[in-house]
Amino acid sequence: MEILNIICFSFLFLVVHARNECSSRICGKDTVVIRFPFRLQGQQPQNCGYPGFDLSCGGQISKTILNIPYSGDFWVRDINYLLQEIQLYDPNGCLPSRLLSLNLSSSPFMAAYYKNFTFLSCPTEIVRNQLTTIHCLSNSTTSVLASSSINLAKAMNICSIIVTLPIPLSQPVQDDQWLSSNLNADLRLTWNVPSCEDCEAKGGICGIDNSNSEQILCFDNPRTVKAGPLVLLIIAVALAAPGVTCSVGLLFYICMESRRLRRQSANRAAQNSTIAPAQPGTSPAAGLDDSSIETYRKIVLGESRRLPGPNGVMCPICLADYHPNDTIRCIPECEHCYHSDCIDEWLRMQNTCPVCRNSPSPNRGSM
Repeated sequence: MEILNIICFSFLFLVVHARNECSSRICGKDTVVIRFPFRLQGQQPQNCGYPGFDLSCGGQISKTILNIPYSGDFWVRDINYLLQEIQLYDPNGCLPSRLLSLNLSSSPFMAAYYKNFTFLSCPTEIVRNQLTTIHCLSNSTTSVLASSSINLAKAMNICSIIVTLPIPLSQPVQDDQWLSSNLNADLRLTWNVPSCEDCEAKGGICGIDNSNSEQILCFDNPRTVKAGPLVLLIIAVALAAPGVTCSVGLLFYICMESRRLRRQSANRAAQNSTIAPAQPGTSPAAGLDDSSIETYRKIVLGESRRLPGPNGVMCPICLADYHPNDTIRCIPECEHCYHSDCIDEWLRMQNTCPVCRNSPSPNRGSM
């Protein structure tokens, strides 16, 4: 039954998997779900992703990685397919240093908003506990801060300006909103092509048309689409297999047990027909009571199964072989032996030996 279940569920997995070779992937134990327009290199075919959206697995803990040309690798924290937004962070924990050289010109990604920030280098003892600094760019004597306030940048005569450049933001900000910021929030980038917002809003998944690699289609989400007749049939068979197997096994057992009982009854009837007939003109003898039967000797067979008298290895009544520890009862004088249960039942009906028709005196049974 276990083998049948394994075969059924393996076949079900192969059929469902074959229906969608571009199914979602994850990188190791990471929680980021990877699907179109993104493609996990080495695990999904080329047509499962859109150009420029390749992701990879890296690091000892298998993090999802996006490589931005001219800017290097970033770790992916999340992908929002409905909003078409990817959330990135620096594996070394110093995103501001990456922002100073960020170049998105050769990637399909862009920032939703930009704001000019001025990076300043200031004496640590002057700005300590006064303004927010960027710790990963600072040291014990010099602190680096980033300000969106033009007035503050001009007023900080004790600081030197490193650079002023647009920094990508996830939402718009007003002038002078941040006197200084450590810019430690994740980098949030969006994309316009391919455009899948409408498809995602309907619960579908975008994909490339195999007949036209430049056309984007909206496919049914396999998590919500109804299973086809073949899949339903396979699921039904897999679920019913244990019950069917048990039923077949039970029927087989009943048939074998019934056949065994019929064979045993036939053997007993045949044996009874071979027992020496009573003398003509005599009426059948009455059976013995239990106290008389108990006077006949009983023995318990050992490993050798050796019996006294003219006996074989099989009970003449039930035709079953003797086994060690079987309880045997023997008829006095003729010493024919039988299973105790078999001969006891016989003697309750007849007071003669089933084989030789001898009628010994019960009082000799204890000899």
